[in-house]
Amino acid sequence: MVSDDEKQGPALAQYSESNSLDYISRDIATGEISEVAIVAEGEERTTWFVWALVLCSSISGLLFGYDTGVISGALVTIGSDLGPQELSHIQKELITSATTLGALLGGLGAGIISDISGRKWILGAADVIFIGGAIAQAVCHTVASMIGGRFMIGVGVGLAACIAPLYIQELSPTRLRGRMVVLNVVSITGGQVVAYGIGAAFENVHGGWRWMVGLGTVPAALQLIFLFFLPESPRILMRRGHIEIAERNMRKIYPYATAEQVALKVKVLRAAVQESVDITNRTTFLQRLRSIVAVPVNRRALIIACGLQAAQQLCGFNTLMYYSATLFKSIGFDQPTAVGLIIAGTNFIGTLFALKYIDIIGRRKIMVFSVPGMIFGLTLASISFHYLTRKTNGDLIDGTSYPRAWSAIVLLSMIIYVASYAIGLGNVPWQQGELFSLDVRGIGTSLATATNWSGNLLIGATYLSLMAKITPAGAFGFYAGLCLLGWLFCVFCFPETAGLSLEEIKVIFQDDFGIKASQRLRASKAAVRARIEAGEMNLDASANLNEKGH
Repeated sequence: MVSDDEKQGPALAQYSESNSLDYISRDIATGEISEVAIVAEGEERTTWFVWALVLCSSISGLLFGYDTGVISGALVTIGSDLGPQELSHIQKELITSATTLGALLGGLGAGIISDISGRKWILGAADVIFIGGAIAQAVCHTVASMIGGRFMIGVGVGLAACIAPLYIQELSPTRLRGRMVVLNVVSITGGQVVAYGIGAAFENVHGGWRWMVGLGTVPAALQLIFLFFLPESPRILMRRGHIEIAERNMRKIYPYATAEQVALKVKVLRAAVQESVDITNRTTFLQRLRSIVAVPVNRRALIIACGLQAAQQLCGFNTLMYYSATLFKSIGFDQPTAVGLIIAGTNFIGTLFALKYIDIIGRRKIMVFSVPGMIFGLTLASISFHYLTRKTNGDLIDGTSYPRAWSAIVLLSMIIYVASYAIGLGNVPWQQGELFSLDVRGIGTSLATATNWSGNLLIGATYLSLMAKITPAGAFGFYAGLCLLGWLFCVFCFPETAGLSLEEIKVIFQDDFGIKASQRLRASKAAVRARIEAGEMNLDASANLNEKGH
């Protein structure tokens, strides 16, 4: 008996060796359907339907960004409201880490559960949790209750962080998939900007931090209402046998395509979903969980997804989101939350760049060229902190008058670092769902998201202690070294996936991490697309063969 992986083996070689319609016709007729054969009119044009579903889904990103960013301003304004004394470093780390621990647990289960319940109602569950957590924080009067509220918020963040990009990917046109997911990241960074803005507005208001954390209920309630009008993922609908509804939604996603073009896209999708259903029917959950490590194609996808998510967190970026106000207050800025807003704004603007170019430049190139900017920014920060804190033996001590010039260079280094992060590492790892085949997509995205939050938990829980143990200069130098390791991982292991359909990507992992295989498949696909557009290939003939093949 020939395995699924063995059957796919010759496919890539054939794509590399032949761009002919004859091969594509055989491909479709035998059931090994590839989206290479399909050119849908208006694939690069979005419609109100796509914009509406992406923007509504991206409210999850807004909540993610707001609830992780708002704690920076809250920590410097809580004062003694949660006890007789101001918060200690350990208490601040516990409050911050509670969110990350909750997100780790929420993200670990989100993708797996969504395979059963569907994607959109997991987002609804996250909204309910967001509302409960925001209210719990706003009314708390002890450190323990604040930690509990932050943990609850974290569970919602984990659910949203895992499912929102996955849901968007499965509802987006292939050639726009990258930027549609980046829209969710734009919402995350936008949420952080809003959080810092509200933090600055309430910074000098007594009890203003309660407003900061409580206002997160508003977007969560709005999205919960919108979800009743959003469609389920076509892949989930087909898995449940709702073929007509799925096809109707596909027509809305590709409204400028001909009926034949939409029919071919639906057949591609049905073939992939049927393969996933067949695998699911003959295997248990534990067998599929094992397969994500045991099957080479799945294992390589998992290594890349988890590696990118680990790199995103271990570079230390979220220390700025959680502690930027605390950091800038320590180095002498009078309005630390307002200065933190500069960092959040830089992150937002950099993400807009990625929104425009991620499908044009490609995921791999953006990563390879942006991470060195992060390394430079962190190295400059390390050098700046060394000279900034010379008179305090390398330590940051509140109330100390530090040289303004070196404080300004620290801020500049953070802007360079954040801008580079926002262009690449802040976005690309969230494309993780496209790496996995449908039968293990929920499991894979859950494990990758859990990796993200595990790294986040490690960094958030150790940042202040690390700064105290090895000095700020040492801490930022350490993060620069981790960034270098992340860059090397991208160079040697991360293939280009832009322009490939969700059903095509797993083919490139057949023999290795797929860097060269991806280049060949993308080149072949571009050549075939050009020939079809030039009229040298007859798409209707392929469609007729497809009917015979099924």
